[in-house]
Amino acid sequence: MIFGGTNWGNLGHPGGYTSYDVGAAIAENREVSREKYSELKLQGNFLQASPAYLTSHPENGTFGVYTNTHDLAVTKLRGSPTCFYIVHHRNLTSFASTDYTFQVPTSIGNLSIPQLGGSLSLNGRDSKFHVVDYDVGGITLIYSTAEVFTWKKSVSKTVLVLYGGENELHEFALPVGLGTPSEIEGHGIKVHKSKSAIVLQWEVKPSRRIVTFGDDLEVHLLWRNEAYNYWVLNLPAPEPLGLHASETSNNKAVIIKAGYLLRTANISGNSLHLIGDVNATTDIEVVSTPTNISSVLFNGEEVATRINNGRLSGEITFKGPKFTLPDIQNSDWRYLDSLPEVNTSYDDSKWTICNVTKSNNPRNLSTPTSLYASDYGYNAGSLIYRGTFTANGSESSIYLLTEAGYAFGYSVWLNSTYLGSWPGSAAEMFYNETLSFQKKLHTGSTYVLTIVIDHMGNDENFPANVQTMKDPRGILDYNLQGREKSSISWKITGNLGGEKYHDLSRGPLNEGALYAERQGYHLPGAPTGQWVRGSPLQGIKEPGIRFFATSFDLHMPEGYDIPLSVVFTNTTSEHDPSTPARFRSELFINGWQFGKHINNIGPQLRYPIPEGILNYNGSNYLALSVWSQERGPGKLDGLKLQADAMIQSGYKKPGLVEGEQYALRSDSY
Repeated sequence: MIFGGTNWGNLGHPGGYTSYDVGAAIAENREVSREKYSELKLQGNFLQASPAYLTSHPENGTFGVYTNTHDLAVTKLRGSPTCFYIVHHRNLTSFASTDYTFQVPTSIGNLSIPQLGGSLSLNGRDSKFHVVDYDVGGITLIYSTAEVFTWKKSVSKTVLVLYGGENELHEFALPVGLGTPSEIEGHGIKVHKSKSAIVLQWEVKPSRRIVTFGDDLEVHLLWRNEAYNYWVLNLPAPEPLGLHASETSNNKAVIIKAGYLLRTANISGNSLHLIGDVNATTDIEVVSTPTNISSVLFNGEEVATRINNGRLSGEITFKGPKFTLPDIQNSDWRYLDSLPEVNTSYDDSKWTICNVTKSNNPRNLSTPTSLYASDYGYNAGSLIYRGTFTANGSESSIYLLTEAGYAFGYSVWLNSTYLGSWPGSAAEMFYNETLSFQKKLHTGSTYVLTIVIDHMGNDENFPANVQTMKDPRGILDYNLQGREKSSISWKITGNLGGEKYHDLSRGPLNEGALYAERQGYHLPGAPTGQWVRGSPLQGIKEPGIRFFATSFDLHMPEGYDIPLSVVFTNTTSEHDPSTPARFRSELFINGWQFGKHINNIGPQLRYPIPEGILNYNGSNYLALSVWSQERGPGKLDGLKLQADAMIQSGYKKPGLVEGEQYALRSDSY
């Protein structure tokens, strides 16, 4: 996470955060996600307030042209008259703090900035936007080394918000016609008037400064972390649309300082109506509105306000919610065996026969028939193979080469005898090994190899002109010691129906090959009353797969956004407490798969479940597979439901996402 600097992307038009960054933020806890969101908010408000950016043209990156050091790279986005300059370290991995001066042409001539002495600085992985001849509601900001958060026209003046990192030196200049500041809130601001400009310089501190130029302009100078608490909210357009759309041209928006989250704003008469969230008692200040207001309502309740330095301000009181979460690890759990395939009596007559002899996959086949899962329509979720052969007594081991994506794993049985597992590695997407049979096979007897593989998903096609998305998943090669490969006949299964999957409401990625999934037992309404009582904390006595299920009720208070997560405890091995237990779990909430937990790899333990998937005022169904890859017993050390935050909120309560309920699947096996 980049905190304390705005990550503006690479040279040229800034790309902002990648989908990976946003995805990572979602995977982490809510507070980290909010910090990443805050960085995006800084970017979004700047771009919304800067229409000249859309028509600017990026020039080639330069070194030592606009700054006095070759350690920094600068890209000019040329416009007319506004220009933007992106500054970052030449070495993108640098964590150095680099001092520099900035030399640029402006509407008042070529300038070396800062003009009032000292140096600018770029710290670590930060990058910055410096603006030149930037339009602020008809007033020209000749330059600013501090970054622009936003600007809006209020009732009587234009409000401009600038920010920078703590202890950074910054400077901006305005046309001399504005005159010297009529009022300055705060200390430590240098003001210099020349023939052509008013130049102001300050060192950024956590306390804000505000500089007012009569009735024309009010400039807020903020510490970057304080800028996160400023909100720019578009007012709704006239009915019948009523949309909160961006209208930069006529500034139908408000700027509010208010902490955790503001969602919407509306002005009715002289009252400003705000909808938002607070996680603590919070000061609120109206920085800019397009019409006069005399009162503020937050989530429908009037806020006691006062006038401070001409701005309306008040306090929103946080009242903590009262609720109790169920103790899910001590719930009434039931389970069933989800690997009946290792029993000699198991009937695999409905399975897909592996009889494809020519694959379209770029990897040439090294087996008599393809064992690539996608050749049989199984493109996601776990896979199970059954290989049948008649022994001649010479067989003593099986060699396997498998591929199923980084951190994949597998387990192998010969009939009901466990041969071993690959517990996986975050750095390996292939694995090969030879597994020895524990006993001599009987000549003329039929044996079945059962191989369960955790399919981690197909590759994306990051490099151009290659076909990595076609990398096969499943068994790539095998060798039954002492026998021809053709002596084994193979069948495969994945999610029930493959590409003709059953649950259209949840899509093709929700289910895998496990018996319980093929039967639909992960769906609400499954017949768990017929199962054996037992908890995942009691676990499983030997290598295999059990499927656990329970139900719990929630009674969450109205007026609060309380995100919940299912949280696993780090679990150690039963026979070696110094090592993590080797097991894999899939978590289902009301039929939706919301997590794959690999205890020996991790690192994720917390799985957020949004309201709407969880029924916050009613019953919920939780199902959990436990695939033990230990040679001895395996179990979970802990599992709980936790609140990630407690937010007093004006959000609109989401409805339940309706998915298919359990129904007997006549074609299941």
